[in-house]
Amino acid sequence: QPQLVESGGGLVHSGGSLRLSCAASGFTLRYYGLAWFRQAPGKEREGVSCISLRGGGTNYADSVSGRFTISRDNAKNMVYLQMNSLKPEDTAVYYCAATNLDYYCSGYVPSNYAYWGQGTQVTVSS
Repeated sequence: QPQLVESGGGLVHSGGSLRLSCAASGFTLRYYGLAWFRQAPGKEREGVSCISLRGGGTNYADSVSGRFTISRDNAKNMVYLQMNSLKPEDTAVYYCAATNLDYYCSGYVPSNYAYWGQGTQVTVSS
């Protein structure tokens, strides 16, 4: 059964950093495009960053561009999100997701992502 599991969330002060990890089991990530989404209470789920099959193409939401970096290690079957200069507005549950419909990081279309992790909480205090 395909499964994604996020880790690395926690509580940090404004300006701090966190590194989120997402591990896949039951399927091979190198055949999937990957993305990170986030959702704050009462708000819509939004795309944060995505990365193409081999990692050659990436995209970032305007709100995180310059602060966050997505990467993948296909040999380890993992994807990461390095988050620097965190702001209280970044507080949300973060989800990793995998798609076999979008291999080129062309956008954030939730229906294209068949597999989702359970989420990890990131809280940034001011």
